[in-house]
Amino acid sequence: MASWSDAAPALPSSRPRSRPRPKPAPKRKPQARRGVAGGVVWIAVVAVLLAGVVAMNVAVLRLNVQLDQLNTQRAHLRAEKQALASQLSMAAASPRIQLQAQKQFGLVLADPAQTTYVRLGPRAR
Repeated sequence: MASWSDAAPALPSSRPRSRPRPKPAPKRKPQARRGVAGGVVWIAVVAVLLAGVVAMNVAVLRLNVQLDQLNTQRAHLRAEKQALASQLSMAAASPRIQLQAQKQFGLVLADPAQTTYVRLGPRAR
């Protein structure tokens, strides 16, 4: 007959085999410091971006002021150009030239009755 000792190796043991314990994970730095450092970096990045936006707006404002000054100067120059064109037109007017010719040189307009025209034929050309 069989004894308990003969049957024991054939049967699985009722007690589970012990597994090797895993090595403990290396200790990590506290999460609070990492979060604060990350937050400081984000705050710095946002501050730099906002400073860039403000600098861009200041540059655009300066350009707008300069553009307004140039538009004012252009309007003034256009008005001056129109005034000079008007003076030139008045100086080149026929009655004014005739009056100056009469006063300075004693010239008078020719009488239309004394004016004669020469007619040329088609072949004389």
